[in-house]
Amino acid sequence: MSENYKFHQNSKCEYFPCHKVKDEESFNCLFCFCPLYMLKDKCGGNFIYTNGVKDCSNCMIPHGKGAYDYVMSKMGEVIRIGSEKE
Repeated sequence: MSENYKFHQNSKCEYFPCHKVKDEESFNCLFCFCPLYMLKDKCGGNFIYTNGVKDCSNCMIPHGKGAYDYVMSKMGEVIRIGSEKE
């Protein structure tokens, strides 16, 4: 079974790669903007808060091997939070 949908790379992007990496060939652009950002400290990534803003520039979770499976494992929580009424 093909799983090509789990990886996308846009090497023509003016920001490629948007993080410093050793191996550009395996850099996954599928989650250009991380859908786990809204999970704050529950995303599991390597981030810091700078002046109250979450800075994910040192996080490779959405761009590395297994990114699709990891992000999808957290989508239930994203959907739950997104469905909450204020």
